[in-house]
Amino acid sequence: SGGEQSPCLFQFREDGFLVLEHFFTAEECDSMRNQIQRIIAEMEVPLHCRTEFSTKEEEQLQAQGSSDYFLTSGDKIRFFFEKGALDGRGNFLIPKEKSVSKIGHALHAYDPVFKQITHSSKVQELGRKLGLERPVVVQSMYIFKQPGIGGEVTPHQDATFLHTEPLGRILGFWIALEDVTLENGCLWFIPGSHTNGISRRMVRAASCTSTRVVEFVGSEPAYDDSQFKPLPISKGGLILIHGEVVHKSELNSSESSRHAFTFHVMEAKDTSWSKENWLQPTPELPFPSLYT
Repeated sequence: SGGEQSPCLFQFREDGFLVLEHFFTAEECDSMRNQIQRIIAEMEVPLHCRTEFSTKEEEQLQAQGSSDYFLTSGDKIRFFFEKGALDGRGNFLIPKEKSVSKIGHALHAYDPVFKQITHSSKVQELGRKLGLERPVVVQSMYIFKQPGIGGEVTPHQDATFLHTEPLGRILGFWIALEDVTLENGCLWFIPGSHTNGISRRMVRAASCTSTRVVEFVGSEPAYDDSQFKPLPISKGGLILIHGEVVHKSELNSSESSRHAFTFHVMEAKDTSWSKENWLQPTPELPFPSLYT
């Protein structure tokens, strides 16, 4: 779009991320937190679905790759649990509202509160400022980062999981629903790391003989810890995340949770969504347009 680029957008293109403090009001944050409490209160978890979510590659493949529950969650509202929250038989060892790691991946489509936030006029306006012409919402997640057990998320690029041709078409919106600090597991980024392509992809395994449904192609390089920059942010803040920027978060060792709502948008104009991505649009839920 013509005219001068705002300093903000320049910063985003430089760093691969952008912090917008107080983008959402405290009331909007609380409405999301209250809604998720209602969803958890009604949560019925079949035993075979009690998948622990983990980010270590092997465990990730075990938990996700062997699990239809994960692979078919793109157009549903489903529950994933922290390590240590369930015993070997799938019984809760801690109160269930403290055991959930995340809820995904279609809150934006099926829940009125999250749908309203995702398509709010300020998000649409930001999309237009970013020059997005045909943005569609591909997935959403509510992340709990539970006190004491909220696991670390190892360094990764979102485009590893959400691959497009060409690259550079995926954008994450990450909303802090409470104050995010160094202690409770804020995000860390390597500024400028979005310009080197991607180092690995999680793909649906080609062969039916494989017991794995997804596998990783390529490998995550060893990143230099000193290059990561922490991004604490207050409740209501929004972090924009370029699909190829390298980021991580540490274990939440504090007494307070770190709730966040996050969704990913793809610029659909002149873009193809990889058929090998774990997440696929379905007849029930084609990727909805961000603009309403």
